[in-house]
Amino acid sequence: MANKLDEARKIINEVDSKMAALFVERMRAAEMVFEHKKEFGLPILDQKREDAVVEKNAAMIEDDVLKSYYIDYIKHLMSVSRAYQYRMQSGLKVAYSGVPGAFAHIAAGRIFEGSNRISYRDFKSAYNAVVTGEADVAVLPIENSYAGEVGQTIDLIFSGGLFINGIYELEIHQNLLGLPDATVEDIKKVTSHSQALSQCHEYIKLKGFDTEEANNTAVAAKTVAEMKDKSLGAIASVETAEIYGLKVLEANINKSGENTTRFAVLSKVRATSPSLSNSVLMFTVKHEAGSLANAISIIGKYGYNMTALRSRPLKKHSWQYYFYIEIDGATDTEDGRKMIEELNNVCDKLKIAGTFAPHIEI
Repeated sequence: MANKLDEARKIINEVDSKMAALFVERMRAAEMVFEHKKEFGLPILDQKREDAVVEKNAAMIEDDVLKSYYIDYIKHLMSVSRAYQYRMQSGLKVAYSGVPGAFAHIAAGRIFEGSNRISYRDFKSAYNAVVTGEADVAVLPIENSYAGEVGQTIDLIFSGGLFINGIYELEIHQNLLGLPDATVEDIKKVTSHSQALSQCHEYIKLKGFDTEEANNTAVAAKTVAEMKDKSLGAIASVETAEIYGLKVLEANINKSGENTTRFAVLSKVRATSPSLSNSVLMFTVKHEAGSLANAISIIGKYGYNMTALRSRPLKKHSWQYYFYIEIDGATDTEDGRKMIEELNNVCDKLKIAGTFAPHIEI
C-alpha cells in the first residue's frame, strides 16, 4: 500500500500535468489579448481589469489561509502573462514626432514598453504613418499645462480618421545637462526649446546664463554632445542625458510651475472598454443663434460632465469654428446613444473621436 508521500506526489504530478496544458492554453489566450490591444492601440497593463480578475478568482477559494496564497499565485501568473505580451510588443510600431530623447519619445516608451518607436519629422507625418499602415499607433501631444492645447494634433484628429484610444499624462522635469567633465560653474550658455527656457527662466536668471533656442529639448542635448564645449549646457530630460552621453549637472530646475503634457494614443479603430470611461467629442454647430448652447445643454441633460471645452478655427472657412469636448462617461450606453442622436440635430458634423481613462500618469 502506497504511503501518503507517494500518494501526494502522484496527485501533484497529475495536477502539474493538467496545469502545464492549461498554462499553454492561457498564454495562447494572452496572445489573442495582445492582438486586440495592438489593433486598438491599448497598453498592456490594465490595472482595473487585473484587480477585478484577482477579486473574482479569489472568491472561488473558500479556505481563507489558501486564499491569500492563491492571490499571490494569480498575481504572479498575470505578471508572467504581461511579460509575454511585452515580448510580443517589441514588434509594435509606434510613431512619434521628434528625435530620440524628445518627450514624445519618452511617452511612447512608457506607454508601450519595449515597442519599436519610429521617429517622424512632424505631427502630420507621424499621424499619416498610422493611416498608411507604416506604424500601428501614434503617440502625439494634445495639451500642455504650461502652453495649452497642441492645435496641430487636435486639427489632425478632427479632420482625419484615427481615433483616440487613450490619453496619458507625462510630468515634465527639466534638468541642466552638460558634458561628462563639466560642472555648473563651467556653463555660460544654455540651449533648449523656447518653452523649456521660459519654464526655467528664474533659474537661468539666477545663474546668469545666456540662452539659445533649439527646435526641441532633445536636439539641444544632441547639440551639446556634438559641440563638445564645456561652457554650453542643455535643458532637457534625464532620459535625454542618457541617450546623448551627457551628465545631469542640476536636476528639476523648472521651478516656475507645474509642467505636464497629455499625450494621446491614436489608432485606426475606436476601442471600447470599461476602463476607458471618458469620451472625446468633436463637432461643428449649425450657423444659428444658440446652437452651441443647445449642444452643451444636451450633454448636460443626459448627465455628462464636461471636463474640457475648446474651440478651433476651421481651416477652410474663415471665422468659423469646431469644438473639442471631453466628457465624463462613455457614449455606448442608452443615455449616450440618446445624447448623440439629439446632438446630431444641432450639429453639422459630429464625431466621437475616442475614449480614454482619465488621469493616467506615465
